[in-house]
Amino acid sequence: MKYVRFISTAFFGILLSLLLLTGCQQERMTEQADTTIPVRVTEVDKTSIQEFVTATGTAFAIKETILKTEQAGKYALQKNPRTGRAFVMGDSVAANALLVSLDNSEFLNGIAMDSKKLSLETAEREFTKQQSIYEKGGITLSDVKLAEMALIDARYSMDNAEISLAKLKIRAPFRGVIVDLPHFTSGQWVDAATEVVTLMDYSRLFAELTLPGKEMGRIQQSQSVIVSNYSEEKQQLEGRVTQISPALDPTSRMFKVKIEASNPDLLLKPGMFVRADIIVQEKGDVIVIPKDIILDRRGRKVVYVVQRGIALERRIELGIETSDSVEVTEGLNPEDSLIIEGFETLRNRSRVKVIE
Repeated sequence: MKYVRFISTAFFGILLSLLLLTGCQQERMTEQADTTIPVRVTEVDKTSIQEFVTATGTAFAIKETILKTEQAGKYALQKNPRTGRAFVMGDSVAANALLVSLDNSEFLNGIAMDSKKLSLETAEREFTKQQSIYEKGGITLSDVKLAEMALIDARYSMDNAEISLAKLKIRAPFRGVIVDLPHFTSGQWVDAATEVVTLMDYSRLFAELTLPGKEMGRIQQSQSVIVSNYSEEKQQLEGRVTQISPALDPTSRMFKVKIEASNPDLLLKPGMFVRADIIVQEKGDVIVIPKDIILDRRGRKVVYVVQRGIALERRIELGIETSDSVEVTEGLNPEDSLIIEGFETLRNRSRVKVIE
């Protein structure tokens, strides 16, 4: 009887252990079945992508000049006709706008403008008179030629006087913006060759870039360039490659590239540190995804898509890359639900829950 009781007790112990083990396994299976990983998805679509060669440089105005006095005189800064006040730095000016005038009585007396005007008027009348007399046979052709020579001399003298007089007026040689205006008191005497205005036209900008020699074969004249403020990339301009050096620097193994960009709204300023993205390749109507959602599985590039609550691993092939995006040439189809958040811990056929 003791032996029978022992077997019964042992049997019930084993049976109880099996029941507990089965219960735990079922509980774990239930937990696994109920476990889902929250993810966010986006629908795969086709778009365009551009491949860039990027460099940095300094922006320069397409035109720049420092205006200097050609004669000494008393300084007088002119008024801006748009504002009614004297010109200041930052003012836009039209071509030939009068910016500064000089007063020099001694110089004006030396020009003797009134005398030269009178001489020209006299020479014109005399020439007209001599032509009329010649036509009536009263004088020879030689007399007419002498009158014509006197008229030409008077015109040259007048032209030279006007050129000299213009030296007291400092005008803008082109449309631009005043970027520097040294301070002089009105009426202050300034010498010849004194810098009075710095003017720039930066409605177009240029920059000189240096690129590694390995990129030489990919850079071509007239390629499109996106030029942006290095510290504020939203400020962007469209430009072109205008010049390419055919030689490498023997020390750095770099070559020079010159670009120009239209800046009609004066968005970027001369002297800014700019980033230039030269477009070397462009594709349209292709699948493009963020680079940071791509996982490496033993040398294979994979992403995850969702089908009926299950995450499916997709091996993909890549094409053109940018700093944050990449073209997918194989492995994804339009309208796939691509997982863009929560993918880090996924395995093939993991259960997932799509969240908004």
